Amino acid sequence: MSGGKFYLTTPIYYVNDSPHLGHAYTSVACDTLARFKRLDGERVLFLTGTDEHGQKVAKSARDAGVEPQAFCDRVSENFRAMTKLMNISNDQFIRTTEPRHIAASQAIWQAIAKSKSPKGRDNLYLGKYSGWYAVRDEAFYGEDELTKGPDGKFRAPSGAEVEWVEEPSYFFRLSDWQDWLLDHYARHPDFIGPASRRNEVTSFVKGGLTDLSVSRTSFAWGVPVPGDEKHVMYVWLDALTNYLTAVGYPDTAGADFKTFWPADIHVVGKDIVRFHCVYWPAFLAAAGLALPERVFAHGWWTVEGQKMSKSLGNFIAPQQLVDQYGVDAVRYFMLRDLPFGADGDFSHRAVVGRINGDLANDFGNLAQRVLSMIQSYCGGKLPAGAEATTADQRRADGELIGKVAGLRHAVAAEIDKQALHLALERIWEIVAMANRYVDEQAPWKLKKTDPVRLGQVLYVLAETIRHLAILAQPFVPQAAAKLLDQLAVPDDFTHRCFNALEAHPLAAGAQLPKPAGIFPRYVEAAAS
Repeated sequence: MSGGKFYLTTPIYYVNDSPHLGHAYTSVACDTLARFKRLDGERVLFLTGTDEHGQKVAKSARDAGVEPQAFCDRVSENFRAMTKLMNISNDQFIRTTEPRHIAASQAIWQAIAKSKSPKGRDNLYLGKYSGWYAVRDEAFYGEDELTKGPDGKFRAPSGAEVEWVEEPSYFFRLSDWQDWLLDHYARHPDFIGPASRRNEVTSFVKGGLTDLSVSRTSFAWGVPVPGDEKHVMYVWLDALTNYLTAVGYPDTAGADFKTFWPADIHVVGKDIVRFHCVYWPAFLAAAGLALPERVFAHGWWTVEGQKMSKSLGNFIAPQQLVDQYGVDAVRYFMLRDLPFGADGDFSHRAVVGRINGDLANDFGNLAQRVLSMIQSYCGGKLPAGAEATTADQRRADGELIGKVAGLRHAVAAEIDKQALHLALERIWEIVAMANRYVDEQAPWKLKKTDPVRLGQVLYVLAETIRHLAILAQPFVPQAAAKLLDQLAVPDDFTHRCFNALEAHPLAAGAQLPKPAGIFPRYVEAAAS
């Protein structure tokens, strides 16, 4: 496949939060995309990190009785720990308090300040902001977007309380970019995914854009505005610039920037799609920079039908999930149970169903019984894969081998649409087909009646499992690696990348280690 580059980002996580199921979900999805592209021969840059400026962080640090930097240092480490816990293979972990990021943020401000809008006016101008602001969201809202609660207080669409703010501010002339944005969406229909989010963003922009306040003077925890340090940059202009910082901006002639920018995909939560698909492209265009190829907004997890909330007591920490189910089982459930882009409900019953059904009964059982038969019937040596002798045998072998040969392409097609649940569905279709093949060919009978055919069947199955394990690596990396070890596949990239599917078939006569279960069943602990 291409052998080109692939620059992928998660949203950088706001340090005012604690890592939860939603953060883990975004990270695991992006990790799967990154691992797939690496194995497919791409040069990958996978970025994640923490967003550390803004009024909300300053307030939280004050409430905790510590300086903002100390607060950020502590909470950022929690997110770094989450990436290790979930086996995330990010290439960079960026923090917006890093000197390189402050320099990049000030550079994009200066580039925007020197430029003209599509209507020939200065993109930045000094004025006074009067309006509604949600500290929790770090977002400005129009009065038509607000609702009044029973307590008489106005709230944003997110449910966050808003406050009336009046202060001097620099404004970005977003209103001048409305037609330009709509034209970009029309000319690049894949820029925003899924389709429901594209329609949402397009409708929002068609409804009319107002100029955006991009600086604050009421607090100081942020990136100073170049030339006017009474102001700090609006946290979203600062935060979004991290995608440029990671590739060396403002050094646009540098190797990393020239290789990786524009980004191939930003993966974000649906609640921040406006920032990434309206503000960010306008900022980039105003600074004379190319736009990312695609922004994909995924949905939210609820818990037993309710939105996750600490106040409701249904907040799920990633550590809790991994301790209970194991990291690969959690990764698989999140990616398989919920169409990427839609909302979904987390429940214990659903996780156990996926573990005991898909993983243990289907894939795990396939691997265990085939490898056990090789141990028992062939002394642990991989039998030869000779040509079948009858028409029925050739048909049965050919159907499975043909489907297996096309699996890489089928999975890649779903990956390129960010349809992660469908990519897993393609893999599990082969798992089901291989299990039927075992039942139909009945190797336990062939052991007594046709030893040559027994070897053919077991070799076809071992090769099928090798393909499945190699293609499952992005989703369940630890389990897939253990399965490849049990097939005696050398532990190196050459033998475990996707090009190895055809280039390095299993060698007849290879001694396989004693098999062990890859996907154990989940058994409820007995009540004490």
